Amino acid sequence: MPGCDFTRRDFLRWSAVALAAPIALRSEFLSSVAAASTQRDDVSPANLELVTLTEDRAVITWYTGYTGTDDGLGRMRPAPAHGEVHWGTHPGRLNRVAGGSSGDTPYHYVELTGLEPGQTYYYQGRSNGKPVPPTQFTLLSGNAVGTSDFGLGTGGPYSFTAPKPPPGRFLFSIALCNDLHMGETEAGRVGGTQITGVEQVPGRPPYPEVMLESLVHDAGKLGADFLLAAGDITAEAVPVDLSKALQLLKEFGRYRRDYFVARGNHDRAHDGDAYAACRVGQWQGNDCFHDQFFPGDEPTYFTRELRGLRVIGIDTYDKSGRGNDAGALSTDQLAWFRAELAKDRDQPTLVFGHHPLVVENSPFPVTPSSSLDAMQAATILQDYSGNPGLFLHHAGHTHRNKRTVSPVAPGVTHQEIAAGKEYPGGFSLLRLYTGGYALNFYKTRSDFAREWSERSRQQISGAWPQFALGSSVQDRNTVVKRDLSNLLPVRRESRTQTTAKEFAR
Repeated sequence: MPGCDFTRRDFLRWSAVALAAPIALRSEFLSSVAAASTQRDDVSPANLELVTLTEDRAVITWYTGYTGTDDGLGRMRPAPAHGEVHWGTHPGRLNRVAGGSSGDTPYHYVELTGLEPGQTYYYQGRSNGKPVPPTQFTLLSGNAVGTSDFGLGTGGPYSFTAPKPPPGRFLFSIALCNDLHMGETEAGRVGGTQITGVEQVPGRPPYPEVMLESLVHDAGKLGADFLLAAGDITAEAVPVDLSKALQLLKEFGRYRRDYFVARGNHDRAHDGDAYAACRVGQWQGNDCFHDQFFPGDEPTYFTRELRGLRVIGIDTYDKSGRGNDAGALSTDQLAWFRAELAKDRDQPTLVFGHHPLVVENSPFPVTPSSSLDAMQAATILQDYSGNPGLFLHHAGHTHRNKRTVSPVAPGVTHQEIAAGKEYPGGFSLLRLYTGGYALNFYKTRSDFAREWSERSRQQISGAWPQFALGSSVQDRNTVVKRDLSNLLPVRRESRTQTTAKEFAR
C-alpha cells in the first residue's frame, strides 16, 4: 500500500479516489475486451506493458483471460493462450516476430533483442491473433507501453525509442530491491476499511518466498555482482521470517560481501512473546532484525566500498514508533551520516535506505508517513548538493517505480523501486560504466512469480498498477552520463554480457 504503513486518517484522505477509480477502470477495460473478443473465441488479452527498455532489448508483458468471466478479484479468469509481439522500425511494417518464453500461458513475457541504440521501434502484442490493449491510466497522466504516445488513441501499434548506452567501459552491476515482506499473507489489506487484500492461490508457496526466490535467481542470471535490499525485509520482523529471508538471500552470495541489507519500518523492534528471545531494542520491544543482520553491538547503518564505489546504507526507522509514521534517523546516525558524506565529496557514492527523501506525483495524496522526516530530509538534501560524487539514492517504502531529481541537489537521482513482493514484482539492475550508468527495472519471471504478480495487481480494486508500475517508461528505465572512471571493474568475466543471453532463453 502507499507508504507501506499508514494511518486511518491517511486512508480517509485517499480512499474516495481509490474506490471510485475502479468504476472508470472497469468500464474502459470491459470496452477494450469487448472490442477484442469474437463469438468464436472466448480468450481476451489485457494489460500490455513495456516493463524494461535497455539499449539492446525490451521486455513486454501482458495477461490473457476467459472473456466475460470474473475470478472474484475483478479480473478475467486466467486463460492459457499463445502470445507474440510483432515489431519493426515502421508502424506499417511490423516484419519481426518474437514469441513468449513459456509457450501457451496467461502470463506473457516477451523479450525483444538486437535493438539498435537510438532507433525508434513500433510493436503490437497479440494473443490468439487479437491485439493486446495497454494498462490504462485514469488517476493520472501515464503511458505503460511506450516512450511516446504513438498509438494510444488508435489501439496500436505502440512506439519506443531504444536509449543509447552509458559511455565508456562496463564495470559491474548491482541489483536494487526492497519491500520483500517475508511472512506476509495478504497483499494490500487495509485494516478497519472497506479495502480487502489479495491472498495467494491455495496450494501455492507463500508469495513473499516465491518472489524473493525468483528475484535472487533472476538478478544472478542478469549478471548482478552485488545486491542491495533497502528495507522491509519482513512483514513484522518475526525470527522465523528473518531466517527465511536470510536463507533465500544467501542464494545470491555472501552477506556483507555480495549483498547488503538495510532496515525498514516493518523490520522495527516489536513487543510480544514471538520476539522475547531477541535483544532489547534501543527504542522499544525486542529487536530481532538487529540480531539477525547486525549482530553484536554494531549499528544498523554502515559504509562499504565496492570496487571504489562508496555505498552508504542507512536505517530510516532508527526511532520509536509503530511503523505508520514518518521515518527518521537517530541523532547519532544523522551526525554519522553527514560526517560520512563529508569525508570524500568527490568519491562515487550510492546511498540506500527504506524511506525516500522526496515523494512526488502520486495518484494518492502524499502523507507524512510516505517519506523521511521532512526536516531531516531537507538537511540531507542540502548535504547532497555539496557532494559531487553522490549520484543515486535508492529507496523503497512507497512500493512504486518513480524517478525524481530535486532542484536542491540536481546531480542526484532519487529512485523509488517497486516492491519485490507484489505487482509489478521485481528489482532494478544498476549497470555502471566509466562514463555513466543505466538503471532498468525487471519483473521477476518464474512461473509462480508471474502468476502472483498478475494476481496482486488487483490491489485497491484494480487501481494498483497506476501507482506501482511507474507512470512513464523513464520512471523504471533511465540512462545518466556521469564520470565514474575512478571505479574498478569486477575482476572476472562480466556476467552481464554472458548471462543476458541465457536469461532471454
